[in-house]
Amino acid sequence: MRAFAAAAVQLAPAPGPLTAATVTANADNARAWVERCVEATGAELVVLPESVTTGFTPGCAAAELWDVVSEIPGPIAEPYQRLAQDLGIHLCFGSYRRGDTRGEVFNSAVLVLPDGSIGGVYDKTHPFISESVVTCDAGWVTPGNDVCVVDTDLGRLGMIICFDGDYPELSRIQAVLGAEVICRPSALLRSADIWELTSRARAYDNHVYVIGANATGTDAAGVHYFGNSHIITPIAHTLAKAASHEGWVSARLEPDQALASLTPGSNIAQGFDHLRDRNLTLIARHSDTLIAPAATTFPHGA
Repeated sequence: MRAFAAAAVQLAPAPGPLTAATVTANADNARAWVERCVEATGAELVVLPESVTTGFTPGCAAAELWDVVSEIPGPIAEPYQRLAQDLGIHLCFGSYRRGDTRGEVFNSAVLVLPDGSIGGVYDKTHPFISESVVTCDAGWVTPGNDVCVVDTDLGRLGMIICFDGDYPELSRIQAVLGAEVICRPSALLRSADIWELTSRARAYDNHVYVIGANATGTDAAGVHYFGNSHIITPIAHTLAKAASHEGWVSARLEPDQALASLTPGSNIAQGFDHLRDRNLTLIARHSDTLIAPAATTFPHGA
């Protein structure tokens, strides 16, 4: 990984029912904000929110959402590919994408390279309970089952999406595969504390940078989002944090300084390494336990 400036741009989805015009309006808004951000910060990596192309809660059935979006590569990604190419940046954005059959929709993160090509597509492996077709009759997202780590000129970039950040195994797999930065497009509906806590935990667990871009504003179904996008260091320090309006945060990622000290400003060197120092014998001995079905013993809310 080399040093570079990164940014998280938080956007509000276009209001009203989800239509093709909504998708166009969201792309135009993204272009305007990303252009301003890159001009102001020189960011070479920009992360946009989850489902930035449509807004998170579509307010329609999965089959209708399938009709509005497209496959990726495809029309829904093209404005973002042109944007990345025009600015010469790496751009990570969230979008729903079509599966093979009508009604099969994936919640995806897409990494576009500076030449406009798509470097990788990741499908959300842990959809939130209300969006997943597995856990909710009214859900619209089919879970993915793989990870995505992309070699780039900046370094090795991984991707997770929103609720994925609650599951340490996903980020750990990416870190073991060499990810140095994890992009986290999000439309988080819970507290700002949980949002920052999970990003900081995943950064610290794996000694990676985490760039979390969270939605703001109100989506097509009337759901509100609080922003608070952030950039977290490999020792869990919050380098930059946004408020709740549209805008961006940016920071320079310095790999030579990432693990220089135990905590920011400390004169004590960082000696341990959460990846190197794993007890692999323990993990191997309990590998079956790690993949066994389980649930908390505490009762859930109604």
